[in-house]
Amino acid sequence: MTTTEKTLTGLSAAQVEQRVQQGLTNAYEEKTSRSAVQILRANVLTIFNGILGSALVLILIVGHWADALFGFVLLLNTATGTIAEIRAKRALDRLAVLETPRALVLREGRRQEVEVGQVVLDDVVHLSTGQQVPADGEVLVSNGLEIDESILTGESRPVRPGPADRVLSGTTVTAGSGLFRTTAVGADAYAHRLAREARRYSLVVSELQAGTNRVLHWISWAIVPVALLLVWSQLRQAGGIDQALDSGAWRVALVAGIAGVVGMVPQGLVLLTSVNFATAALSLARSKVLVQELPAVEVLARVDVLCLDKTGTITTGRIRLGEVQAPTGPADRRPDPQAITALAVLTGGPEPNPTAQAIADGLSELAQAGPGEFRRALDNRPGQGVTAVPFSSRRKWSAVRFEGRTWVLGAPEIVLAAAEDGRPVLERVQALAAQGVRVLALACSPRPWQEGGQDGGDDTGEDPDGSARGARDHVLPPGLEVAALVTLAEEVRPDAAQTLAYFREQGVEAKVISGDNPATVATVARRAGVRAPDGGELVALDARELPTQADDPEDLERLARALEGASVLGRVTPEQKRALVRALRSRGHVVAMTGDGVNDALALKDADLGIAMGNGAPATKAVARLVLLSGEFAALPGVVAQGRRVMANTERVASLFLAKTVYATLIAVVVAATAISYPFLPRQLTIVSSLTIGIPAFILALAPSSRRYRAGFLRRVLLMAVPAGIVAGVATLAVHTWLTAVGAHDEQVTTGATLVLVAAGLWLLTLTARPLLGWRLGLVLAMAGAAVLGVVVPAVRSFFLLAWPTPGVWWIILIVAASAVGGIEIVHLLRGRLVAGGSTERH
Repeated sequence: MTTTEKTLTGLSAAQVEQRVQQGLTNAYEEKTSRSAVQILRANVLTIFNGILGSALVLILIVGHWADALFGFVLLLNTATGTIAEIRAKRALDRLAVLETPRALVLREGRRQEVEVGQVVLDDVVHLSTGQQVPADGEVLVSNGLEIDESILTGESRPVRPGPADRVLSGTTVTAGSGLFRTTAVGADAYAHRLAREARRYSLVVSELQAGTNRVLHWISWAIVPVALLLVWSQLRQAGGIDQALDSGAWRVALVAGIAGVVGMVPQGLVLLTSVNFATAALSLARSKVLVQELPAVEVLARVDVLCLDKTGTITTGRIRLGEVQAPTGPADRRPDPQAITALAVLTGGPEPNPTAQAIADGLSELAQAGPGEFRRALDNRPGQGVTAVPFSSRRKWSAVRFEGRTWVLGAPEIVLAAAEDGRPVLERVQALAAQGVRVLALACSPRPWQEGGQDGGDDTGEDPDGSARGARDHVLPPGLEVAALVTLAEEVRPDAAQTLAYFREQGVEAKVISGDNPATVATVARRAGVRAPDGGELVALDARELPTQADDPEDLERLARALEGASVLGRVTPEQKRALVRALRSRGHVVAMTGDGVNDALALKDADLGIAMGNGAPATKAVARLVLLSGEFAALPGVVAQGRRVMANTERVASLFLAKTVYATLIAVVVAATAISYPFLPRQLTIVSSLTIGIPAFILALAPSSRRYRAGFLRRVLLMAVPAGIVAGVATLAVHTWLTAVGAHDEQVTTGATLVLVAAGLWLLTLTARPLLGWRLGLVLAMAGAAVLGVVVPAVRSFFLLAWPTPGVWWIILIVAASAVGGIEIVHLLRGRLVAGGSTERH
């Protein structure tokens, strides 16, 4: 705690309690997902539930309650989807408690850690690197404080607020530390943007949901007019409207129209998609993977480029001091003791970043067990009169000034380029970097650093109210001389090689992105198991030679071309990470980005799927759609597996639902056009829907699947559902016409149509359930057995108004059913060739 901080005491306990009672707290209800009421409303208040609900009421008024069985299916589907989503929501909410942001406040002269919601008005809050500002306030103390306001202003350059300047909630500390007093909390501030606000600016694009919604939109336009035509045709068959009204036949006509509607509605398709997402999220929650948007589990299955931030993703994030060498001479030559002293001062600040902490810890170890000059150098650290410039990922250097000299520590390419004797030392740096170690350069100058941007301009920002604020950036001092080289070693995650090998087998290209030296990054990437797409040598690029922004189309294209052959990129700035993601997406790639630092946040937000490590900065986790709470890179294959299960199984059940819609629509249109009697009652269609679609679809939707993602979900579904539905519909109309022509009784006609449609539906089920082994074969046999029992058991047969077919009717049923099965099998074979041909053309 600095001298200035010691003079501040913050609020007393009584003052805090008073503000809590007045409601002047930072509490703001931030939901991690939809509420239970919202989930129930979304699952109940749909256009199809509205249509079916209206049909249910009409059946109960004018028909027989047995024809209202579809109402139980409707309630069961809705309840299943709602319960599954609520279970997932509760699991994710419990998991999200681990992600609750916390703040360090100064109360009664002592620092206390509290939840962000417990910060009150006038609290004195401590800020440090990587933290999000929890409320609006006024800066009291600034120790090189730099804040990224891009989440509010869109301006990526950080501002440097001083005492009395304003800070805003939701912004992020990128360098330095400080204290501020809160002036607006809770709903009066930007606090509700904390943790997940940035994520809401864009939603996950789900191919499954987009394709399903498109089909449902088409169906919703067709249902009502077809139903009205169907009712009109049945009234016409009964002798016209007047006669139907007089004889009561209008009730039969209305029931037939309702049967047509029930058949056309793809009951449960949207709900089962939601169930798929919810159960996947629930499964991932057990593996400590927080899914912040349910459709995100699908996206990783579609990813073909995985951008990895080196530090904290393929490495553990832990680094150790290797050596402190003189810039020239033998590798074991020690630098001047003043350089060791300066290094200790540079890394001994109150808020050290991980690199500074590693160097400080390493120097302490060397002082205890190493040569005496290290102990003497540490003992000679000045106690006061030190001014400092904190490290910034944009500048890539930090500096201190004491005893008339300025010492700078940072990236060798930056520091040595400004040093008079730096060029020869660069060759040594490159040789060290090629060995897989990270190198920092220490240089000194008698001159102080200067103010002003690298282009001589100001680094300023504006509050949302338009008031100018900020400060000019720092510039390296002239007359720098190289004093020492510092080597650092990174620890590669033990699970990195296996995980990267998995993605390579799945056709996902890995690109390692880092702010470090390209040669160092390439060496670490090789140790982690990164391989070039063509199996050759890894290509490493220096990002300083590439465009920084991707707003210009020519720069975007140039960046995209460069990325096609590169697997490693070093010296990447935060702005460039975002540009790299945009360039890859411009080439049609589906991009996932992992990261843990503040400088990864913008790139994670723009990627198709942002993945944050659990130990990452709050700002990074706020914009990510997946958070690996355990921090284990090895959790990603599990996410891919869940995404594949969701996509493969949704495609299976979608084929069943949409085929039913096709044959029901075809039957309804033909009946309306020809004014023949409708082949079914609603209760009979309930048998078909339950045994060939509803029950098996629910089981198939939750089954494991490892099928790799293939683009074109909607095309493949329609290529199967439309022709198969037409075959089933034609077969049903054919058996109805044949049995009517031979003078079969009405119950025989209805039974024949029902059994043929069940046979066609069951064969379509066998196609979607293949390979028919184990439980899949058992599922098909169970559904077929239930259909047979519906005809064999007298009580069931009577309830559904079916009849035991006569021998002649059995033969007709078998002939037409066999034709339907053969037709659907031919559709399956032709569809396989069409899908394979389409895949070949795309590749």
